[in-house]
Amino acid sequence: MPRETLTRDQIVRAAVELLDADGVDGLSMRRLGARLGSAATAVYWHVGSKENLVVLAADRVWGELDLPDPAEAGWRAAARTLVYDTLELTRRHPWLLSAVSTHLVYGPGMARFHDHTYAIYESAGFQGWELDWAANAVFTFATGTALVDAIDTAATTAQVPRGKGESGPVQSVMEWATGIASQYPRLRARLEAHRGADPAELSREKFAFGVEAILDGLEARLRDRSPDPHPSSSR
Repeated sequence: MPRETLTRDQIVRAAVELLDADGVDGLSMRRLGARLGSAATAVYWHVGSKENLVVLAADRVWGELDLPDPAEAGWRAAARTLVYDTLELTRRHPWLLSAVSTHLVYGPGMARFHDHTYAIYESAGFQGWELDWAANAVFTFATGTALVDAIDTAATTAQVPRGKGESGPVQSVMEWATGIASQYPRLRARLEAHRGADPAELSREKFAFGVEAILDGLEARLRDRSPDPHPSSSR
């Protein structure tokens, strides 16, 4: 595709597809150019660098989120919908967490998401710093869950490397970690409880528990706080 007919939007859409398939390490201007039927130099001309392209792709992905209206659903239902959708977004685009941890991702997509997040918690009654902290608590839980999921997925295929001179069967990381955990009574009891359980169902229940616990806490804070948390002393 000649440089004149290639657009930045086409490049970014193709980059998202390539990132979904092969991650950040699998993205290159040469591969992207081949996907678009164009030279790598034409891709560079439109987006500048791979780093800038990753930022553009990540911001585009954040723009995929539908933003629930707290005026229609209520702040808690809107917050719940957004946190579930955020987790689903990271699962649909597994490279996204890696991108935001190594690149300064900020553009219209991310700004739109953050602004609407503030709107939800503002409608609940949070103001000032508490507005920041309420929004951050829920967002951190969603992205933290996605990170733990990614670590768990990687651990299922990873193996413990042998040290120099060591022999015996190579263990998976999960087997190795389970062997250590089983030496401690509470961890051993939890391992027994997990045996035979459906991991997908446990994952759903764990996330639901965390979301509702955070929202319960935020609701309780709104209900129980004093009108003036820092009253001035009269002297």
